[in-house]
Amino acid sequence: MSSTKNISIKKQFLLENSKRMEIIQYLKTTLKRARVGNIEIQSTPLGSMIIIEAERPALIIGRHGLKIKEIAKTLEEKFGLPNPQITVSELQNPALNPALIAEHIALALERGIHFRRVANIALRQIMDAGARGAEITITGKLISERSRREKFKAGVLLKAGQYSMEEVKEAVTSVLLKPGLVGIQVRILPPVELPEDVLRKVEMSEMKVVSSESGGVQKTQQ
Repeated sequence: MSSTKNISIKKQFLLENSKRMEIIQYLKTTLKRARVGNIEIQSTPLGSMIIIEAERPALIIGRHGLKIKEIAKTLEEKFGLPNPQITVSELQNPALNPALIAEHIALALERGIHFRRVANIALRQIMDAGARGAEITITGKLISERSRREKFKAGVLLKAGQYSMEEVKEAVTSVLLKPGLVGIQVRILPPVELPEDVLRKVEMSEMKVVSSESGGVQKTQQ
């Protein structure tokens, strides 16, 4: 009985997750011109809360809020979301949003811009925005019939540990080009304080204290 219940719970979880991904994909496709960065879907006692961050929020809201009402109606009727409430906000720093950077890269590749040029421009934009580090991985048939993986890095990017899981932001997308499907992964470490920064501050503070005490002793001896 317990085993059957666990399977049922897992199945329900998979179905809900699949539906969530379908909704996110629909929103990203529908709101492509708004340059959507993050989409979060939350279940509340009053219904469903959809939080959207975009570079052009006005294109989501529409004149007199008609566009956003139309989206809410579609989410309710097509996807069965109960009482969807949509909140839209402007991305404060688009260059630090991996989802948006990945979409920009995909669009540039669609326009025929060389992948190395696209990746290097994107890296420069990310680092100029204050990121501690970034990594862009592009996978697919890039310069020949054989699929390959190209990585572009800048700054410091944590690969393991708690800070890596909590602080490094990641997004993955894909674009269909003539040679085939190309995958794009963007990982960004925002301008956050790392453990070594805290340690450096403590060491500097201790050095100042020692220096101050040393100076005080010398003054007394004189």
